Amino acid sequence: MLYSPLAMPSDAIDVPLPADTPSAAVTDQIAPVRRLVAAGDVALFAGKDRKNAVRIIKPGGRLDSHLGIVLFDDLIGKVAYGDPLHTHLGHLIYLLTPGMQEIIGYSAHDTSFIQPKDLGYIALKLNIRAGARVIEAGTGSGALTTWLALLVGDSGHVYSYDRNAKSIDSAGRHLIRAGADVPARVTLKTRDLSEGFDVNGVDALFLDVPNPWDYLAAAHHALISGGHFGALVPTMNQVITLTTELYGGPWFQVEIEELLLRPYKPLPPRVRPDDTMVAHTGYLLFARSVNRVYKTEPTPSEAVSLTPTPLSPADSELLSPPSPVTS
Repeated sequence: MLYSPLAMPSDAIDVPLPADTPSAAVTDQIAPVRRLVAAGDVALFAGKDRKNAVRIIKPGGRLDSHLGIVLFDDLIGKVAYGDPLHTHLGHLIYLLTPGMQEIIGYSAHDTSFIQPKDLGYIALKLNIRAGARVIEAGTGSGALTTWLALLVGDSGHVYSYDRNAKSIDSAGRHLIRAGADVPARVTLKTRDLSEGFDVNGVDALFLDVPNPWDYLAAAHHALISGGHFGALVPTMNQVITLTTELYGGPWFQVEIEELLLRPYKPLPPRVRPDDTMVAHTGYLLFARSVNRVYKTEPTPSEAVSLTPTPLSPADSELLSPPSPVTS
């Protein structure tokens, strides 16, 4: 054994809380629920320097990090999430269950991916909920795919398209990290969008491709009437082109938005903005699918005559200005 997970350094002491503190009183009344680590779990190893790692716990496996080594056999069935660990070098880390932000952020990505700051807002604007059927085009590394799959639940489904088979394989691996039941909610398709979508009647559709305007007709055909459409593009040139096509097509309530995330240093003596921030990552465009009717040039029988119709005496009297009042 390289270390004892719960062993504390020799100079560490356990200082009890004063009896009159609220947290001490709660501790006396309610015992915390401890969930032990099990084989197959996805775990977050969080260090004080915030250089975290996400790993699947497998018998015989280990975490190798800049803070030292942790053996997974010393965790399974013995250590609970939230417990402090010490690596073989004596560095303190905490074992936590990862959230979606960690699963995405600490996974290997072969391509650029939609940032966590945008994921939640995209789901909100597309009205993603349990039971929804969603198409995503431009799977990439599967960040949005995974997030959508978590939200639609077992009663919904996500259809994700990408022409790159390598991206499809990468997304499939990331889906496994999100939970054993998540991959069954997703159908990954290696398909060029020029061939259109082979699924229709979906509630929402999102395009993360360089030229989304080329696929608006296919998107409209795949969406249910009144469905939610969204797209992400990195440049204003693309925004202008896409917006022009949306306004010229069967779409309504077009919106263009951008999200900027500014973190702060959580140090009580000197709380201030962080030195870096997640600024521009892409422009978000949203619209609703509608059944817009387009009229061609009117036929002679439909044309409206431009010759004014003479007003009747009664109409002329109604439209005449009032006579001036004299004293």
